[in-house]
Amino acid sequence: MLLLLVAVPFAGKLEGAKRDTAVDYLPAGADSTQVARLQEGLPGGDAIDLVLVFHRDGGLTGGDRKAAGERVAEVAAHHDLVGGQAPRAVPSKDGTTLMYPVALTGLTDEKERADAVKDVRAELAAHPEGLRVQVGGPGALRADSQEVFASTDGTLMFATAGVVALLLIITYRSPLLWLVPLGVVGVAAMAAMAIVYGLVEGFDLVVTSMSSSIMTVLVFGAGTDYALLIVSRYREELRRHRAPYDAMREALRGCGPAVLASSGTVAAGLLCLLAADLNSSSGLGPVGAVGVVCALAAMMTLLPAVLVLLGRRVFWPLIPAYGSEPRSTRRGFFEAMGGSARRRPGTVLLGGAALLGVLAIGVLNLPGNLKQEDTFTDKPESVAATETLARAYPDSSSQPISVMARTAAADEALRLARATEGVARADAGRSGGGWTEIDVFPRGAPQSARETATLHALRSGLVRVEDADALVGGPSAQQLDLKDTNARDRMLVIPLVLIAVLLILAALLRSLIAPLVLVVAVVAVWGAAMGLGGLFFEPVFGFAGVDPGLPLLSFVFLVALGVDYGIFLMHRMREESLRGADVPDAAVTALRTTGGVIASAGLVLAATFAVLATLPMVMLVEMGFVVAVGVLLDTFLVRTYLVTSASLLLKRWVWWPGALFRRTAAAPGVPDAPGSPDSSAPADQGGPSGAGSRPEPAVRGG
Repeated sequence: MLLLLVAVPFAGKLEGAKRDTAVDYLPAGADSTQVARLQEGLPGGDAIDLVLVFHRDGGLTGGDRKAAGERVAEVAAHHDLVGGQAPRAVPSKDGTTLMYPVALTGLTDEKERADAVKDVRAELAAHPEGLRVQVGGPGALRADSQEVFASTDGTLMFATAGVVALLLIITYRSPLLWLVPLGVVGVAAMAAMAIVYGLVEGFDLVVTSMSSSIMTVLVFGAGTDYALLIVSRYREELRRHRAPYDAMREALRGCGPAVLASSGTVAAGLLCLLAADLNSSSGLGPVGAVGVVCALAAMMTLLPAVLVLLGRRVFWPLIPAYGSEPRSTRRGFFEAMGGSARRRPGTVLLGGAALLGVLAIGVLNLPGNLKQEDTFTDKPESVAATETLARAYPDSSSQPISVMARTAAADEALRLARATEGVARADAGRSGGGWTEIDVFPRGAPQSARETATLHALRSGLVRVEDADALVGGPSAQQLDLKDTNARDRMLVIPLVLIAVLLILAALLRSLIAPLVLVVAVVAVWGAAMGLGGLFFEPVFGFAGVDPGLPLLSFVFLVALGVDYGIFLMHRMREESLRGADVPDAAVTALRTTGGVIASAGLVLAATFAVLATLPMVMLVEMGFVVAVGVLLDTFLVRTYLVTSASLLLKRWVWWPGALFRRTAAAPGVPDAPGSPDSSAPADQGGPSGAGSRPEPAVRGG
């Protein structure tokens, strides 16, 4: 409680420490990122580029042109403009549209820039009826993005808490118990925000609105999962121990290693993102890892303390009495699932693998990369302005490509830029610090194939200008660099995540085969979830593309979080094997005793990520969908059937080359080869090696 009192004031400061400039989301080493940084050092480097659009479907009238000129003059009178002069009108060939490129300067921070965009829109509000007036351009698009993110923070927190509370009430069927894990998760969230703010102040960690939103979901989702496992095991032990303290001590001894390993895989997977060149991905790594570690710390310390203090009565009305037998409702359900896998493990494994493979084919139907104007689920004014300009100016772009060249060689760079194929015009702009800015207007629409070809031609041509050190940037170049960098990051980060997860699983399970089974399973789940995305994103949701960062981030989340349930299952299976059960008995018993808590945890985690799908950003909707359906597939198909079937087929080989493999090989009557016919043994045989040698715990969702 003392730590919470210290954390709350600092947690509240995190909102003001977020950074959502273009550089914070761009690749660290890309040309477009260097251009953005160099532009900040030019005179008026704090400028924002806007495009004022005046459009009438039937053609502009004389009154429309006069009103447009007056409104633009008013904007010029109220704001500092780069160059100090009012912009000139650029009419469209069909006479329906006027556009005025404007660059506002003298703005010191993102809030002032966003407020300036609002002021410009207010100054353009008075216009003749039927004349459509819009404010677009990179500055307006960035202001609209910030407004959308600002509106999601509170919504996301309360929606996630509401979903978790509802599922906990349904799971525990208790008027009191659900409050304990939910309150502890809230403490973990406050602590995580305070620590992240400390990292921002102490180490200049970059925190974006996206990373903050995902951290909130991780704390609630992972924290609730750990709470479900601990409370479930605590309920089991209360039937065997008279004192709640003794029951909690045994519960933590039993499930503590699994919880530590599961949180370790998530944190390690997220920290692998530090190797990414993309600033938004590398910044998400430590932010998400802090959230997971705080969730772990709260669930391993505060949650047990509160539960022990409240005693058995916190489970009312389903109080687990000392020495009582658990109800068998859920045990029978998961025992039936395990029995079906045990009867035909090969058929179940092949059928499940085939289903995942069929779903993965949907990847071929994924739409192309998401364009900047398609990043919102609801179209803001800046996007509508971009669409208007694309229709009215089909042969030129209202969005320039920004070229930075050394001032001494700027004239030669300008000459070559004008001679480049696909360039409509190029103009020299600001100079400062030894650099000169050149605005290049391509003939193709923003992010079209024609404009992309012009970008490549500029980069390959300007590099030949001696002593120019020319760099090509701007919004379209940024999107191109995002695509290329995400592809390189996937090649680097994905192997790192797999290695980190395998090492942690091998240390926990004392085996190499079991970790490989779990990792192959979660990779298959990721492929199937992405395939489902291909079947839903464009045909059902109407999305025009896929965010370039989705494959990498969804892989990290699904592998790191999906392995959690494999850890819960395999760790319990290892416990049963250490007690003397052979692998088939241990696998079915592990499924029976952990099936309820894994199902509950999977539903909670899927629901928390599904909350992202309610936000107005396409990238977050896609992320929430892929992770949520992946977790559900992992929970109800892979863990329940495929991992269990694989374990039944492998038998003692699942523990190779650990001590359990060697001990089982030395036991009399145990076949050596995987696949030997011994699956006819009953699931609940008595004796020291069977599941009937002690009272079986029932897991009623915790």
